[in-house]
Amino acid sequence: MASGIRDKVAILGMGCSRFGERWDCGADDLMVEAFNEAMADAEIELSQIEAAWLGVCLEENNVGKTAGALAQALRLPRIAATRVENACATGTEALRGAAYAVAAGAYDIVLAMGVEKLKDTGYGGLPVRTRGVSNDLWLPNATAPGAFAQLASAYAAKYRVQMSDLKRAMAHVSVKSHANAAHNPKAHLRNKITVEDVLGAMTIAAPLGLYDCCGVSDGAACAIVTTPEIARALHPTAELVTIKALELSVSNGEEMSFSNWDGAHIATAREAGARAYASAGVTDPRRQIQMAEVHDCFSITEVVLMEDLGFSAPGRAIHDVLEGTFDRDGTLPVQPDGGLKCFGHPIGASGLRMVYEIYLQLHGRAGQRQLKNLDRGLTHNLGGHPHQNVCAVSIIGRVGA
Repeated sequence: MASGIRDKVAILGMGCSRFGERWDCGADDLMVEAFNEAMADAEIELSQIEAAWLGVCLEENNVGKTAGALAQALRLPRIAATRVENACATGTEALRGAAYAVAAGAYDIVLAMGVEKLKDTGYGGLPVRTRGVSNDLWLPNATAPGAFAQLASAYAAKYRVQMSDLKRAMAHVSVKSHANAAHNPKAHLRNKITVEDVLGAMTIAAPLGLYDCCGVSDGAACAIVTTPEIARALHPTAELVTIKALELSVSNGEEMSFSNWDGAHIATAREAGARAYASAGVTDPRRQIQMAEVHDCFSITEVVLMEDLGFSAPGRAIHDVLEGTFDRDGTLPVQPDGGLKCFGHPIGASGLRMVYEIYLQLHGRAGQRQLKNLDRGLTHNLGGHPHQNVCAVSIIGRVGA
């Protein structure tokens, strides 16, 4: 009978490149930047890594369809290396492959890397080419802002929220992320903004304005994982950080095909979150999770996810947001590193970047944004649209927590 992954995999080391418009770097340079930090953190030799997983979403741009780019950039010693892709959950998918391999006993020490090099195309958002006849038939003119704008409208209608109140809560989310990123030297956007800046910005897809939308970035993030026993043997006095849960949920078509979805929540987030909580032994997320990194591709997404993940009661998220519950000095900080909105969103790296922030916080190495009284953190990725997506949730914490 399946027993889950709780405390079966320890994070031995992590690294993350600076995110941004990295014109001076190729994808290989970004991977090396993240890898060097992870290796120095793990204090192991290259020869000790037995397998690797590479997450990259838009492989045609720079990296190619295999993990060869990873093996070449890092000069891996001809070990097994696998490329994975799962939309915006790609980084978490790479970690999932690596962690499951260790938990299964197939390898002792393995590597997960996520990378994306997007800015060289000159395209303002994601460079989307045709994805085949099915996608072109069902979503010929769909945009991400348009799809998530509908999430905002549905949420306001369901809970009878004034749009002006919802927009103010969304603005608070964006202002919070910018304020947090100002303390993060690796973040893409480190400028502070005001609520008035957000509310006065140009409309992208009503009710979403310019500052309600995250951009995309160049960047890479890396994790080296092993068993707790090996981690203790290598570093007997170090704080042990383990994976408590790593769950994935994928839309099966019900949301886009039937009328029983209200359009005001993310069904996969509720499913993946519930599975992750069960795996990690979490019964009260608001109390037992002390920080979260969620997929704030748009400010409304973060608001809605607070309810989907059990941090707010249904219809109460905007009140919790405005009361500062999820601020860096609130009772449950969300995006202390700036999130997708400001740390940046290199698609293949984002899931691992989220884990990186929790890892730093648990080790007390987050600098000016360091949180207190932290035992567990949650990451959440959402790839696709509210009605059709892949969702990943992980819970990372101190051993025994």
